[in-house]
Amino acid sequence: MNARTVCSAFLVTVLGTGAAALHAQAVDRTTPPELGPPPSVTLPAIAKQTLPNGLELYVVEMHEVPVVQFILSIPGGGLNDGTLPGLASFTAGMMDEGAAGRDAIGIAAQAAYLGATLNTGADWNALTASLKVPRRTMSDALDLMADVVLHPTFDSAEVVRQRDLRLAAILQRRDSPNAVAAIAFSALAFPNDHAYHHPLSGDSASTATLDSATVRAYYDAHVRPGGARMIVTGDITPTEARLAVARRFREWASGESPPAPVPESGPVMRATTIYLVDKPEAAQSVIRIGGPGVERTNPDYYAIAVMNTILGGSFSSRLNSILREEKGYTYGAGSGFQFDPVPGPFVAGSSVRTNVTDSSLVILFQQLHAIRDMPVEPVELDRAKAYLALGLADQFETTGQMAGQVNELLTFGLPLRYYDDYVDRIMAVTTKDVQRVAKKYLTPDQYTAVVVGDVAAIRGPIEALHLAPVAVVDMFGAPVE
Repeated sequence: MNARTVCSAFLVTVLGTGAAALHAQAVDRTTPPELGPPPSVTLPAIAKQTLPNGLELYVVEMHEVPVVQFILSIPGGGLNDGTLPGLASFTAGMMDEGAAGRDAIGIAAQAAYLGATLNTGADWNALTASLKVPRRTMSDALDLMADVVLHPTFDSAEVVRQRDLRLAAILQRRDSPNAVAAIAFSALAFPNDHAYHHPLSGDSASTATLDSATVRAYYDAHVRPGGARMIVTGDITPTEARLAVARRFREWASGESPPAPVPESGPVMRATTIYLVDKPEAAQSVIRIGGPGVERTNPDYYAIAVMNTILGGSFSSRLNSILREEKGYTYGAGSGFQFDPVPGPFVAGSSVRTNVTDSSLVILFQQLHAIRDMPVEPVELDRAKAYLALGLADQFETTGQMAGQVNELLTFGLPLRYYDDYVDRIMAVTTKDVQRVAKKYLTPDQYTAVVVGDVAAIRGPIEALHLAPVAVVDMFGAPVE
């Protein structure tokens, strides 16, 4: 018997044995495998320190990759805009447009040379500066970040240039149905004196008044270390982080930012009205329906999260399954709560074909009522809870994600060990809990509904539904004859 014959005989024996084994262990592919209990998530320790000037430092060690993430959060976001909507976000955006003798190109070039990503910005609650950098160039990159935060130039010519760019971007929003829908919804859902009535980036009127002196005054009043926090995650120890941060920020003069005014009212409560914003000859209609949301610290948060996952918070949710998978009206539909220290709205919606705008509105309102009126099926409940519980670990994989999650806990005043029992609390949500919070926090008979589309094509069919009164408005919510 030659070598080839021996090899062939060996293969026949092995493959035959393997085939028999596979046949004996045949898998029933008609039934999906059952999921085991979701694993708990144990996060690394969060070390807290405070510098003499009041700057708080939070450090999470993650030594798997030689990368360090810094997030500096300074109280004083859009809630502090006052009579100039967009001032906070404009000021934050100007901080990396020139600092300590460098212009915007110089700052960007040095960050790129160091392999770093440096950004500044603002949300409703804070101004932020973030830096992600390899450990080996951390020292030089942190020097650059400190210059951007502590020594911005706010050059007059650069302020004018950026102001003109923002004015152009504001005009361009008129061509984006999604942007128009968001602006109109906020204008209609919130009172005129509420911060959320305006876009975070402001409007043409407020932006046109911005100059170097205005930006500098806002910066001087709000960019203070008192109440600010630096979150550091990655390949660094708490001692190293304190030395690195203190070296750059210890000269930051102590003081606190003025507290943000808290709006006395939330979204307007009124009988549901459908507001149409004209986008002539649009192929699609953008629909946004919503009203009052809830605060992030609400004790019903876990049940609300499960409820919204079933309604519109996941790909397999009711809204997406019906409007996309079953009807083919859209590429996607969903819902969600905007969580902020000042509660934002709940919004459900989709972008649908013009000729099915009326049918889509019916489905959206039907599902908003259905999750209130009827208990959810056990399979829906189990799927939603598994989706949230199994997806938790994905939110802490990178240094940036970890820093962002820690920042969120601090923003909402939640315990640093908040996620230790998150999975258990999600898995404890019952069918009764879901229906209870749906009835309590979803009020589809008192919602603001905005539809941006071709009014000539969609108005008649929508009025024929008799779902709610219909009015035509502009993108700022003002009536249109």
